[in-house]
Amino acid sequence: MTATTPAAAPGYRARRTLPLRVEARRQLRRRRTLVIAAILTLLPFVLVAAFAIGGDPGTRNTGRISLMATATASGGNFAATALFVSAGFLLVVPVALFCGDTVASEASWSSLRYLLAAPVPRARLLLSKLTVGLVFSAAAMLLLPLVALAVGTAAYGWGPLQLPTGGALAPGDAVLRLAVVTGYVFVSQLVTAALAFWLSTVTDAPLGAVGGAVGLTIVGNVLDQVTALGDWRAVLPAHWQYAWADALQPQMEWSGMLQGASVSVSYALVLTALAFRGFARKDVVS
Repeated sequence: MTATTPAAAPGYRARRTLPLRVEARRQLRRRRTLVIAAILTLLPFVLVAAFAIGGDPGTRNTGRISLMATATASGGNFAATALFVSAGFLLVVPVALFCGDTVASEASWSSLRYLLAAPVPRARLLLSKLTVGLVFSAAAMLLLPLVALAVGTAAYGWGPLQLPTGGALAPGDAVLRLAVVTGYVFVSQLVTAALAFWLSTVTDAPLGAVGGAVGLTIVGNVLDQVTALGDWRAVLPAHWQYAWADALQPQMEWSGMLQGASVSVSYALVLTALAFRGFARKDVVS
């Protein structure tokens, strides 16, 4: 019996099952990946067209300087504005999709049990799918500001980044600040990624995992607007989602981003642990 078990087969190595490159190639070829990439690529062009039709957003300023009011000041300002308008919801969708449409999609296709019979250890399968999901999520986070910076520079020129609080940053410093902003946006979305991934391990419906993660993220945003909760809002990841604005000041402030990152990572670790623990004991029949 021992000689015929897959684990005892000559040359078998658990760490060599389901290589990351294989999983990444599978995910890259899926239509939803191409659709997400197309949407994020087109968004900067849509914003440029909107500004061209509606006029300079700064001309409608009511005296309060905002990031949107400086959107057409330079390519850097345009990239920052693109992140501002998309971080609250649009960038949540690809993260939830790439991390939530992982295990659940295999279950819906009735291929999950065959992967485990390959045999791919359960922890290895989850690790491969979560790693690829996070890599694709990070790629989505990078794609938008990079395209926005290129499109904004072509439309509005390469110049200093005008800060909403007054003053400006040199183009080189502006790129570094935008990199910090992009990195923080990704870290703040880890809780959504982990939530979607956990839901993906407890349901056979990919739409349920993705929709559940997006829906609960929206609920968190709504609760953060309830001022009656007072200091309790600080435990909500949504409370810190725009803490990256501290990077767009003459002197960058780290305290808000560090608190937001710690909250997001803490939730993400707990949810990921729940996913691995629950899936290890799950009776897989799909």
